[in-house]
Amino acid sequence: MTKTYQVVGIGNAVSDVISHGTDTFLDDMGIEKGIMQLIERDRAEVLYAAMTDRVETPGGSVANTLAGLGMLGVKTAFIGRVADDALGKTYAASLADEGTAFPNPPVANAQLPTSRSMIFVSPDGERSMNTYLGISSEVSAVDVPQAVVTDCEVLFLEGYLFDKDAGKEAFRAAADAAVGSGAQAGISLSDPFCVDRHRDDFRALIRDSLSFVIGNEAELLSLYQVDTVDAALEAAAKECALVVCTRSGDGVSIRQGDTRVDVPVKTVVPVDATGAGDQFAAGFIYGLITGKDLQTCGHMGCVAASEVISHIGPRPEADLKAMF
Repeated sequence: MTKTYQVVGIGNAVSDVISHGTDTFLDDMGIEKGIMQLIERDRAEVLYAAMTDRVETPGGSVANTLAGLGMLGVKTAFIGRVADDALGKTYAASLADEGTAFPNPPVANAQLPTSRSMIFVSPDGERSMNTYLGISSEVSAVDVPQAVVTDCEVLFLEGYLFDKDAGKEAFRAAADAAVGSGAQAGISLSDPFCVDRHRDDFRALIRDSLSFVIGNEAELLSLYQVDTVDAALEAAAKECALVVCTRSGDGVSIRQGDTRVDVPVKTVVPVDATGAGDQFAAGFIYGLITGKDLQTCGHMGCVAASEVISHIGPRPEADLKAMF
């Protein structure tokens, strides 16, 4: 039976609000240049008000992956939480315009506003990100429509949401429902510190409910508490059918059962590394759903990642399909 969606993602619905800011402005506002900082609500409101030439786009790690897949002609849906405020309405409308279904209506009378990352681009191209998590991190099983997660070929989860108990429960329920319907379910580990905090729960989810896991070197070493990629892949292969380790300039290592594939990359000097992991996942998953072998899947991921780091912004600008 044909599924309605090829890929469904569950993640943080973070509205990227981009503005220009001189070095003097950053100093005056106490913004540390070139890094991502988590901020509280009051600080978010001050910075938002200080932005003069705002451009708002839907963001968040898995949402960026889905955008890349959508550009490749893949049917996608995104599950996440936004408030019924101006940013939330813009987020929902933008996803619809891009062709990604958004089954969660903006939450009326929400206690928290829509999550936003205020990004100040300096004259030298540096991006200083100030992220207020807001309502998006409150995703729970209530937000996950069974009819959507059982009507896809691949379910893709964002590790950041695993930081809260409600997110863990939502992921387990969604993954079990998706796999039970014949889909593959996978996760992006997102952050080594998140892995440190929830190692046992991550491993249980991967072992019991998931078909594949994507992580970078630091994340997988933390997950299995080992010192080498070889040892991490060996440990992971005992718990998950397909393991993908991105290694920055050293390429990608993939393990499926006893089979290991190493995919080299051409070194690219990044203009803006934001979204590299998100678009690697888009390229890799595209390979999976189109029946490519592991070497080709890994290569597609690397091509997508190298494209996105060649310009400002976390989403592809070139025709990825033509590049593939």
